[in-house]
Amino acid sequence: MPSSIRFGNLRWFQRPIVTIFNRLSITKLKLSKFSSPEASCCSDEDLCDFLPWLERKAGAEISSVLSIGKSAYGRDIGIVLPFDICHDCRSLFASKSIQTGDCMLKVPYSVQIAPDNLLPEINSLLPDEVGNVAKLAIIILAEQKLGQQSEWAPYISHLPRPGEIHNTIFWSEMELEMIKTSLVYQETIKKNLHIENEFLAVKPIFDYFPETFDGIRFDGFRHAYALVESRAWISTRGVSLIPFADFLNHDGSAEAIVLSDEGKKHSEVIADREYEPGDQVVIRYGKFSNGTLLLDFGFTLRHNIYDEVQIQVNIPHHDPLWPKKLELLQLHCTPAIENDNGFSSSQDSFKIKEVKSAKGRGRGIPQSLRAFARVLCLTSFEELSDLAVEAAQSDGRLARHPLKNKSREIEAHRFLLAQISRLMEEHSVSIESMGPPSSSVSFDKAALRRRMARDLLTGELRVLKSASDWLENYCATLSEC
Repeated sequence: MPSSIRFGNLRWFQRPIVTIFNRLSITKLKLSKFSSPEASCCSDEDLCDFLPWLERKAGAEISSVLSIGKSAYGRDIGIVLPFDICHDCRSLFASKSIQTGDCMLKVPYSVQIAPDNLLPEINSLLPDEVGNVAKLAIIILAEQKLGQQSEWAPYISHLPRPGEIHNTIFWSEMELEMIKTSLVYQETIKKNLHIENEFLAVKPIFDYFPETFDGIRFDGFRHAYALVESRAWISTRGVSLIPFADFLNHDGSAEAIVLSDEGKKHSEVIADREYEPGDQVVIRYGKFSNGTLLLDFGFTLRHNIYDEVQIQVNIPHHDPLWPKKLELLQLHCTPAIENDNGFSSSQDSFKIKEVKSAKGRGRGIPQSLRAFARVLCLTSFEELSDLAVEAAQSDGRLARHPLKNKSREIEAHRFLLAQISRLMEEHSVSIESMGPPSSSVSFDKAALRRRMARDLLTGELRVLKSASDWLENYCATLSEC
């Protein structure tokens, strides 16, 4: 989980994502205003009672300018959804005019659910490997069992129910086939295995306290786990569910984020723009690609500026220089930062982001990926030794500069181009197999997930195409020299 970023006494916390997809740094972006009759506050007695209940419990005002309503957009503000399949249709709306810089809400730590809310007799029996997300999932399950007797009943009852979340861990095998060309497919399988291992670790606790956890199976635990992972925030208490604040939906272009004031012991959100009464208020969960949004949150964006593609490249085992190449890559690896740059085996994952210009510097294609390709294309011990000497004489990183042999440099980048072209073809075939995009403004569950799969693959295809264009131009330029 990411560490917090401090602003004076305030900390900015991102959602506790536990995937390979990297969390990115903050960039100032302008939030465009939107307002729609499909995204409007609607009357609901239970919703209207929620904020007064939370303020009574907190003994403090949470917000005087926001109200809870139902948005047909769900967490993805770009698409209208029917309420029966919307995974999280509750939203926050401006009930009064809000100015840029206004504090829109403050939620005290005392009404946030964190791992230290877990009963000591349960916590003491948990194995050390059980993480904070699983601990919060246990709390949710225990409170759900209490029903209306739970002190958190008004909050727990408003959490999405099974079938209302569209994270890929809930997709059928047939649905997952749509995204098999994306690494999100493999990450979904890994995540399901991880959650299953967490369940097996806590199941003895469920058996030990049958009056609290009777009847809870893997599917119920996985649902609670996904609720936490998609809604909770990192805090000094580990991971926290922040009632009311977690009704805020995501807009990737928003500047507003959740801040926690360690001195005053509360989390708050500052307006990044002006809102008129009735406008839906949004924040940015993080600078997440559609891969991350789909895997951990269960939605995608039609055009996500943070899209990226995770690709894997390996040294062929039939390469006679395989042992030497692997040895050099491991010896000269850069310390890994969020799994981006290090070489740890004969196969490595690299993250490609959109390359803005085919004639620019290729920013978006990792230098570590280009270095890997340069090493792969070499055919003699002498060439490898020269690279090792060059690395030792500079900053210790291997093959981070163009190869002196121009034909070898072109060969290395042609190799990358072939890998990317293959992925582009696979993505195109998968997108075509889904049929034409639906022109309907609403979706059933199957159509919704098909639309999400299309968003994911289309975004990745756009990134791959930008990298392909740059590599084509780079190789053509070298050939002309």
